[in-house]
Amino acid sequence: MAQVISDLMVISDKYCNSLTDYSRFQTREVHIGDVPLGGNNPIRVQSMTTTDTMDTKGTVAQSIRMIEAGCEYVRITAPSQNEARNLENIKKEVRARGYTAPLVADIHFTPNAAEIAARIVEKVRVNPGNYADKKKFQIIEYTDAQYAEELDRIREKFTPLVNICKEYGTAMRIGTNHGSLSDRIMSHFGDTPLGMVESALEFARICEDLDYHNLVFSMKASNTQVMVQAYRLLVHKMLAENMNYPLHLGVTEAGDGEDGRIKSAVGIGTLMEDGLGDTIRVSLTEEPEAEIPVAQALVTRYSNRHDHAPIPAIASPPIDPFSYTRRTSTPTGNIGGSNVPTVIATPSAPITRESLTPLGYTYDAPLDKWHMSDMAVDYIYIGDQTLDFELPGTLQVIQDASEWFVSPVGHPVFTAKGYQTATTKSDTLNFVQAQLAELDKVFLETLTQDQTTVLILSSSNTHAMAEMRRIFFALSKDHCHTPAIIHRTYQEPNNAFMLYSATDAGALFTDGFGDGIWLESSHNDNDTINRTAFGILQAARTRISKTEYISCPSCGRTLFDLQETTALIRNRTTHLKGVKIGIMGCIVNGPGEMADADYGYVGSGPGKITLYKGKEVIKRNIPTEGAVDKLIDLIREGGDWVEP
Repeated sequence: MAQVISDLMVISDKYCNSLTDYSRFQTREVHIGDVPLGGNNPIRVQSMTTTDTMDTKGTVAQSIRMIEAGCEYVRITAPSQNEARNLENIKKEVRARGYTAPLVADIHFTPNAAEIAARIVEKVRVNPGNYADKKKFQIIEYTDAQYAEELDRIREKFTPLVNICKEYGTAMRIGTNHGSLSDRIMSHFGDTPLGMVESALEFARICEDLDYHNLVFSMKASNTQVMVQAYRLLVHKMLAENMNYPLHLGVTEAGDGEDGRIKSAVGIGTLMEDGLGDTIRVSLTEEPEAEIPVAQALVTRYSNRHDHAPIPAIASPPIDPFSYTRRTSTPTGNIGGSNVPTVIATPSAPITRESLTPLGYTYDAPLDKWHMSDMAVDYIYIGDQTLDFELPGTLQVIQDASEWFVSPVGHPVFTAKGYQTATTKSDTLNFVQAQLAELDKVFLETLTQDQTTVLILSSSNTHAMAEMRRIFFALSKDHCHTPAIIHRTYQEPNNAFMLYSATDAGALFTDGFGDGIWLESSHNDNDTINRTAFGILQAARTRISKTEYISCPSCGRTLFDLQETTALIRNRTTHLKGVKIGIMGCIVNGPGEMADADYGYVGSGPGKITLYKGKEVIKRNIPTEGAVDKLIDLIREGGDWVEP
């Protein structure tokens, strides 16, 4: 092992304390009412109300439900001066009922509303893409002088808010959203993580010039790869500019149900694994109090993470943490190379035709025919069991090497030691289980010389993701291009299983590591395990198996029932594999936050919907009644519709 992994880690593109030794990235403490953020404080959880801010009674009631669920900061939208002023009534009533959780005003287009809110609540959130800037999807070539002139204009608009925050002790979140970068930023930096970071830093530099430092940053996107890269790049840039402001983590418009939870865990968990994040918000298209247990489950996992078994450091990580590149691997059969990641599953014992149904294969006995779903696994592991029926042609078998020697019905899986000592192996495909400690020089050289092998990587370390990432670093260092499957076994029940596996495997896939996934759990059924595996690959943008919904979590700006509408659209379109549909409650989260969507359904006024194809408006102000039918018609016209 010492021959393969040595030296103290030096990160040329530093964005965290260490890639192998877990520790929180140290940020400055920011005062938000009586609940300070950053520094040595716990990771805080928060959410946002979905009521109309002018509905004082409803907003207070929902805020209290959120607080009682464990919400530490309550965010409330203030799209105009009227809503901003009503925050005072809301705050008075919440305090009168004995609740002290800080309130946060969410501001987008209206500086004067922010200036009112900053005198009332403990924190304001501004979006630098539209607070004092503009977003009209125009490409403009700025000279250096014109760009500087725009920054001067922004400084003039933004300075009054900063001065008010200083006077009243109000904190501020500078929250960049991937889809709402201004035309100026887009023209200069493009639709990139760098553009997101620079958009926020421009505002932060103004704050620092005015000696205001009660700041928090966020870099949200619905694309998990973009979100992770932006936060990492932000920390890297902060270090270069001697900044250390706290980070608010979140995947915006994550959706609902399992998909929303898995997608949030992939993005948020990837960053938390490296010690980043001081507060998190899980954005689900559900009631806001439903977000809190999910956030708490993610946070709790890191309470004792620093006690993990040591992982050897690395001198020079072989990846660029600010962009995505898939690890190069030599394909073995349908695994590795340019193939989409493989999914392996362990069927329930005894293995029957019926036990394959949760894994995507349904047997039609009268026709003696198999039906395969879009989430059909590629391989099943049968251990030392035997099969007494014929499998569908697309499904392959992995069996213990000891059983394969006697009765080969699939491909053998060896231990690392067993593989090196075996005198008989498959001529086409051999699976080899290995952990970090087994990757000595002889083993890696043997793998490199054998084009029939696929690694199955696992870890028993509490800091498992980092240890498995360390394996991929070792493979790269020794130029070993053997395909590798990520294998993890969990004892946690449903919700925790989904969140933990999405964090561990999703973090690796987000960095381009892994040619397949194999999840096992003694407390979850095969259907849940299979949905989770495919959900992780979808969330990490590495294998698309279903329709993707970019759905906002609702707020006081929302112009229709988001949960009901999302369910309605999902019911009609869930069979459109690979199509991305944005469902946005208002124009703030419309063409911006659904930047990745193929089609968009956006609230544009009371009882009115505007439909988009990409970023282009196709039909404006359609009555809500019948708007879903119009969306289906648009998908048909776009050539992406197939009959269910």
